[in-house]
Amino acid sequence: MLNYLWAGMLLAGILYGALTGRLEAVTNAALESSKEAVTLCIAMTGVMAFWSGLMEIASKAGIVRMAAAKMRPLIRFLFPDLPEGHRAGEHIAVNFIANFLGLGGAATPAGLQAMEELGKLEEDRRNGKAPGPVRKCGTAGNEMCTFLIINISSLQLIPVNVIAYRSQYGSAAPAAVIGAGILATAVSTGTAVVFCKLMGRRHVL
Repeated sequence: MLNYLWAGMLLAGILYGALTGRLEAVTNAALESSKEAVTLCIAMTGVMAFWSGLMEIASKAGIVRMAAAKMRPLIRFLFPDLPEGHRAGEHIAVNFIANFLGLGGAATPAGLQAMEELGKLEEDRRNGKAPGPVRKCGTAGNEMCTFLIINISSLQLIPVNVIAYRSQYGSAAPAAVIGAGILATAVSTGTAVVFCKLMGRRHVL
């Protein structure tokens, strides 16, 4: 769907430029935007490398593992059917921490590993090797749906990407969005948690 939307907007812009005799301006804008895109990618690569490096240092130093251990009560609250000590719990905690710090790129590997482990859990349940509600093959379990919804809502303390974008485009105060970002993501995450709990009680998730 997004491919069609983008293609439609591009074609509409080109067609409008041709009809109004401003096709040259459209061409110049496309070339200028291409140059800006490359510059922005380079800037974002540096930002992501810096924060991902810090995350890796924290992981090697055991800080991430300690933080994940502190998050066990939260994990139990959000995923009550997840067996105690299951490997998915640590991956989920690492993903939450990375998202909390605005490190979407660093959160992705942990999120994929968490989903993989949750998928194995569903298979074990179907084979009677693990406790919890059994779903038919090919159906996502409660934990998988909850993790996906909360991951999308993504509570963030430091919106690194937005700050980098604002800095790249000359904002006088790139970090001024931190307060608004915390408020917006807190509301979205709170709504996600309430939704998951309500749907979980109705056995919809």
